[in-house]
Amino acid sequence: MTIAIGNDHAAPKYKFAIIEYLKSQNINVINYGTDTEDSVDYPDFVHPVASAVNDKKVDLGILLCGSANGVCMTANKYQNVRAGLCWNKEIVELIRLHNNANILCIPARYTAIYQAIEMVKIFLNTDFEGGRHQKRVDKISLK
Repeated sequence: MTIAIGNDHAAPKYKFAIIEYLKSQNINVINYGTDTEDSVDYPDFVHPVASAVNDKKVDLGILLCGSANGVCMTANKYQNVRAGLCWNKEIVELIRLHNNANILCIPARYTAIYQAIEMVKIFLNTDFEGGRHQKRVDKISLK
């Protein structure tokens, strides 16, 4: 499995902790995020992640910024991306079960690092239910 990860200046510590966890699980990681807390423009780090997910060059994506709203909005511009903004484990489970989300967006200013890692674990280990949810997911993208 390969995960693309991106972040802005609000979340390099989170990103590094998540990368460490992913590598401990033998998951390949492509780091598109900034490594410093110097101010940057989040779309510059979202587009490579969303593009990789959209084009199926990676299996899933993870995006982090202060509120996660900006990264989520940007990622969802891509036809084949279903990015979900999550601040707790229950929402992460639902974006996978019901929405077949392929990018997890985490608000670094509203979660702790340990919570972010727990959310990543759930994101990676929850499968889409399909069934009645599939027809809804099929209606998300504009064609």
